[in-house]
Amino acid sequence: MENQEIVVVYSWTAKEGKSNDLKAVYTEVTAQMNANEPGALKVQCYFDESSSRLVVLDVFSDAGAVGFHLGTTAAGHFDNLLQIAVPGEFLFCGDIPEEMQQAAVGMGLNATFAPKVFGFARS
Repeated sequence: MENQEIVVVYSWTAKEGKSNDLKAVYTEVTAQMNANEPGALKVQCYFDESSSRLVVLDVFSDAGAVGFHLGTTAAGHFDNLLQIAVPGEFLFCGDIPEEMQQAAVGMGLNATFAPKVFGFARS
């Protein structure tokens, strides 16, 4: 069976003086995802102090898990995030259904959708 995992890589750049607020929101986001989103398999956050940029790597079990995340945890924090940070590009890696692509674009995300073409994974 083909692996249906979806990887989403994106960033937020904190507005002036809001780096700690951005990190605090993402501490809450990751805790909520861990507790309430069984389809969220992995979340890693990285922060570049020199640019106040938070880079996030999310791995979801499938497109349905991405949709669940966007409609729950992400939706609950999105407006607050826009107050404290500027979204960067969102890279959706994997097979994302057209309606989900339209929803992401409708949220105002600078989104790129790239289906998997080749690669490998070690266990």
